[in-house]
Amino acid sequence: MKPRITVITIAVNDLERSLRFYRDGLGLRTEGILGTEFEYGAVAFFDLQAGLKLAIWPRKSISLDTGLPLGSPSATELTLGHNVSSKAEVDAVMAQAKHAGAVIVKPAQDTFWGGYAGYFQDPDEHLWEVVWNPQWVVEN
Repeated sequence: MKPRITVITIAVNDLERSLRFYRDGLGLRTEGILGTEFEYGAVAFFDLQAGLKLAIWPRKSISLDTGLPLGSPSATELTLGHNVSSKAEVDAVMAQAKHAGAVIVKPAQDTFWGGYAGYFQDPDEHLWEVVWNPQWVVEN
């Protein structure tokens, strides 16, 4: 398998609410909700970086598409990392997320490994880590 992840899909309870959070609150670019002409097909895609998109899709739709039963979501199963270029940018993104309605679960702070990071949860309790790593160069 070649490492070509192009879409990260997260399950949501309320597609409209999550669309507003990511589009209006965090400012991610999207064409809005697509696929409404299909039963259980409504989905929204957000541009992240070249060749990578974030998709939000209702939990029930994912369950029906995969054939797996709906389970209880767990926030600690996965984190999405958003790397930035400075401590100040970590603080700015955390503030933006909070203003958009995110729950700050761990305020930004110095890390044991020399970086600076904090965690927030989106409306469906997905964990996002906003992080500055002094060893990585992040282009703006």
